[in-house]
Amino acid sequence: MTIKTIITEPNEILRQVSKPVANVGNDERKLMDDMLETMYAANGIGLAAIQIGIPKRIIVMDISKDGKKNPMYFVNPTIKNKDKEKTTYEEGCLSVPNYFAEVDRPKYCEVEYLDYNGENKILEANGLLAT
Repeated sequence: MTIKTIITEPNEILRQVSKPVANVGNDERKLMDDMLETMYAANGIGLAAIQIGIPKRIIVMDISKDGKKNPMYFVNPTIKNKDKEKTTYEEGCLSVPNYFAEVDRPKYCEVEYLDYNGENKILEANGLLAT
């Protein structure tokens, strides 16, 4: 696995629209592994491929709190349903270092995506995971 450079503001690459992934193969899995290592090295909880300069619809996350790693991989994620009720979290972004803001997000959402192996999944997310 390789730790990649995280692109930061005001780099225009961050404004590109990422393209859907046709299928999840070895290249995509290697990219997700590299993204995860990059995210862990930066003490983040989520990273999108565009943040390392790759305009593909891929996100990795790990919101575990007990020190035990629990990585999650989302390819072509789409929010299918979300709660109108909001919750507020202080959020940061690895591409906007040292800046945090209170952001209102839905308390619940359903996300359809492809997993690490290219299998179609639906996730019912609450709280921080929904954020």
